[in-house]
Amino acid sequence: MNKLVMNFLVTEGYVDAAEKFRKESGTEPDIDLATITDRMAVKKAVQCGNVEDAIEKVNDLNPEILDTNPQLFFHLQQQRLIELIRNGKVAEALEFAQEELAPRGEENDILQQSFLEELERTVSLLAFEDVNNCPVAELLDISQRLKTASEVNAAILTSQSHEKEILLRMLVDTYYIVCRYALEVQHILECSLMMTGKQIPSSQVC
Repeated sequence: MNKLVMNFLVTEGYVDAAEKFRKESGTEPDIDLATITDRMAVKKAVQCGNVEDAIEKVNDLNPEILDTNPQLFFHLQQQRLIELIRNGKVAEALEFAQEELAPRGEENDILQQSFLEELERTVSLLAFEDVNNCPVAELLDISQRLKTASEVNAAILTSQSHEKEILLRMLVDTYYIVCRYALEVQHILECSLMMTGKQIPSSQVC
């Protein structure tokens, strides 16, 4: 259980809590806690719209993360384009889309085609005067930043050979299912005993 708690704290980036838990429980994390701060700095940069800064920080941590994950790199570049559009930098946004993003969708590949489709959706923001009420307005929502930040966070964790699934949450979900099943079984047993005029033994009651 201690290992699962530590896993949760590390994955979610709770540095101080992880350090305190390490001292109190004697549970050692799978990674250096100092790297959590760097990872959270990347995540925060994306959440704040500072994508260029985030890319630099990722490359400082491990250049192979973006080199080996074209989909992640595209999504970061797409987020950069979204931020340019958000800030009203139309000319810069068009130039960036043409020079940095468009070439990634020109190859005859399923992944590249998906890049092109996403690029077209993003650029279409420029066609509307009121971007807040256009069909692709969700791209400008904070949830889009959070989605990209989460993807970067997961990639960094994977590069550090740390489980990106939150095991503690999985354990809680499993425990909940088992408890529900146990209560249902107990209810059926109680009903069966009531029909026969018997009482359920106290040792079988949760």
